[in-house]
Amino acid sequence: MDPARVFIGGGEAPVYLDPRYANRHGLIAGATGTGKTVTLQIIAQGLSDIGVPCFMADVKGDLSGISQVGTANPKFEERAKTIGLDPYPRASAPTEFWDLFGEQGHPIRTTVSEMGPLLLSRLLDLNETQEGVLNLTFKLADDEGLLLLDLKDLRSMLVHVADNASEIKKEYGNVSTASVGAIQRALLVLEQQGAESFFGEPALDIRDFMRTTPDGRGVVSVLAADKLMQSPRLYSTFLLWMLSELFEELPEAGDLDKPKLVFFFDEAHLLFSDAPKALVDSVEQVVKLIRSKGVGVYFVTQNPMDIPESVLAQLGNRMQHALRAYTPSEQKAVKVAAESFRANPKLDTAQVITEMGVGEALVSVLQDKGVPSVVERTLVRPPSSRLGPATIEERRALIVGSSLGTRYSQTIDKESAHEILAGRAAQAEAAQATKEQAHEERVTVPRAPKAPKAPKQPPARRSDSMIEATAKSVLRAAGSQAGRQLVRGILGSLLKGR
Repeated sequence: MDPARVFIGGGEAPVYLDPRYANRHGLIAGATGTGKTVTLQIIAQGLSDIGVPCFMADVKGDLSGISQVGTANPKFEERAKTIGLDPYPRASAPTEFWDLFGEQGHPIRTTVSEMGPLLLSRLLDLNETQEGVLNLTFKLADDEGLLLLDLKDLRSMLVHVADNASEIKKEYGNVSTASVGAIQRALLVLEQQGAESFFGEPALDIRDFMRTTPDGRGVVSVLAADKLMQSPRLYSTFLLWMLSELFEELPEAGDLDKPKLVFFFDEAHLLFSDAPKALVDSVEQVVKLIRSKGVGVYFVTQNPMDIPESVLAQLGNRMQHALRAYTPSEQKAVKVAAESFRANPKLDTAQVITEMGVGEALVSVLQDKGVPSVVERTLVRPPSSRLGPATIEERRALIVGSSLGTRYSQTIDKESAHEILAGRAAQAEAAQATKEQAHEERVTVPRAPKAPKAPKQPPARRSDSMIEATAKSVLRAAGSQAGRQLVRGILGSLLKGR
């Protein structure tokens, strides 16, 4: 055996995965029960043995057994002798357990800002108009210096956008209240699926997936995905986010002797199911370019047709387990799978795909100068670690003993958009209350008491002379006219002012 390469199994000759080309991506495909999980496990452990960290999603719980030493199994012993695996080693891989919900591993978190509007729109299944409103919300938060860390930050920001729609549209465009409501409802559904625990701080440091042990082995990070699979859109969006984070964080590496990280994407069909073209284009671009960052991506799925042709063309290392061909669509899938290999004149590839037993695969890997090898019918080697899940106690012991436990165990809730907008609202309410109180105080100021009425004069004597009566009449007329002019002057001023 060659310790510098990953031994996959035996055909006419031993079949190895060359670590120099392991970052050229790969495909592990086959029908349910044909051995895809074992193939994934032995490749991940083989890469770990030569110092390559790996990340893989454990959909069924089986892959957690990579953390435990394998036990004696007569069938495995026989397979090892058949393919020349002598001695047949039994060993575990250094393993870290992760869980988005924090139940079966270290919690994984990211912030709403780091997720970004594109992936979040896919996660919420938004239409084009709603996605536009979400993009607007992110832009406004950036411009106002408001951090979007968790879902309550995003909720508060959406309320802020709706309340100020008339002012916002002058600079950012129209905001539909109906779209804001639809986004809020989608967020509520997401929270009910348990995604609220995924958003917040401390956010995951992607470099924690790229560690090695003191003896030089790569750490295998296993994501508990059995519960996560109940929310397939959250599962696929999370893995997409991981790819984008790796792409953004890692520097260009060029050609390396071995990858910095190999990423196994199980149930890969979920990534592309009902995905908009813009998202598929983004995945294709990341898969093309992330190779230069020293990262390999391996898609694990039942049918190669689950992967778009533009992405499938980037997968240089291929392991195809048996496929069934009972229906026309299944026959087409067999033909597509057979034609994707470099032909071997000794094999009828399409026929062999339907005849292989459990633990057999058609394998073609990249060799010198990146040239794919001719396809070989291969007996996949038995795993060195346990085939089957780790127990709850074994998993818990590894989690407790990990150096990462204290780093991610406690949630941090620092001041962000929710707190700042709530503070602004409280200040506005306090100012309004002060204004209303001042107004009430002005209205309720007591008026000065009226002066007491003067005592009535005794009635005038009726014995006035003619001259006195005439003089009093003239004076009353003059006073009455002056009074009318004064009243008009006051009302005129008031009406003009009004």
